[in-house]
Amino acid sequence: MTSTACSTQWSNMTFAVVGLGLIGGAYAKALRRLGVKRILGYNRTRAVAEEALQAGIIDAIVTDNDPTLKEADVLIMAVYPAAIVDFIERNREYLNPNVLITDAAGIKEDLGSQVRKALKGIGEFISGHPMAGREGRGLALASAEIFDGANYIVVVEPENTPEAAAWLEAFALAIGFGHTVRATPDEHDRIIAYTSDLPHITAVALMNSTSFNEKTKYFSAGSFRDGTRVAAINPDLWTELFLSNADKVVDEIDHYTDQLHEWRDAIATHDEAHLKAMMEASSGRKAQMQFKNAPKAAEPVRSFVKNEGLMRIACFGAPGSFTHQALDEYFEGETYDRIHFNHFEDIIEALAQGAVDYGV
Repeated sequence: MTSTACSTQWSNMTFAVVGLGLIGGAYAKALRRLGVKRILGYNRTRAVAEEALQAGIIDAIVTDNDPTLKEADVLIMAVYPAAIVDFIERNREYLNPNVLITDAAGIKEDLGSQVRKALKGIGEFISGHPMAGREGRGLALASAEIFDGANYIVVVEPENTPEAAAWLEAFALAIGFGHTVRATPDEHDRIIAYTSDLPHITAVALMNSTSFNEKTKYFSAGSFRDGTRVAAINPDLWTELFLSNADKVVDEIDHYTDQLHEWRDAIATHDEAHLKAMMEASSGRKAQMQFKNAPKAAEPVRSFVKNEGLMRIACFGAPGSFTHQALDEYFEGETYDRIHFNHFEDIIEALAQGAVDYGV
């Protein structure tokens, strides 16, 4: 790999983003924010690529067998795992021989070997996984801000150079991620089965419960909304992800089923002590998940507080929630005033009223 591919002189680098949906669009917008030299965009549906070009999200559209692809120092593959290999096989001879390729796929175990086989010795593939997203899909919902403060997994294999792994970590932090962690493909897939696959399955199962009826929406508070947030799922993508990681996903379903049986037995037998013990254990584990340092995206707010005095901060969630605990930790020793919101719609209404009140 050349020094250009491992460079952190972002303004001298050209990136190509393959797949301009929610995640690919977010990457392109984050690259624009970063100030890279040029952003090339590829999308299976030409109209989406045209939309991205007209909006200034990308600088040029590339297609299959396009010599312009050779300009890309880095290729970001924001498409389904199978589509990554297909794209490289179709376009290998048009890629920069020293290109660095990374991805955003949710399954890793066999991906690296498949991509390297398709590359036939050119460039370097190092896998990554942005732990970021939002409800819905498509370019229209893409936002660079979904990366801010989020976690990023660098999947390192024996074939990877230390320079490539270090570069991917630096790149993730440069586009807004708050934390990076390294993992092997097997470790990634096993943990993701628990932290991503299982929560998506749980959300879908809750919505598909026979208890659902026309009154459900009137009885839903924060816990049900949070628990089903990802239930509006992309069936094609997630079917591929579940089946590609089937053994590990089934293991996690079994572990979760064991927990549900434990809960059922404790409630059925009125075992108060065991119920309390389970909840206390979960509270302790939840506390362990909090990061000591708040995301760097909050730094401008902290600077404002120090320089201008009292700052009023809109907080999503009730007092005592994770959001409030994180703010208390981050602004420790400083004075700020919180405005509490329990629903996203309330924030939108408050912003709209503020625009009227202040003539914004």
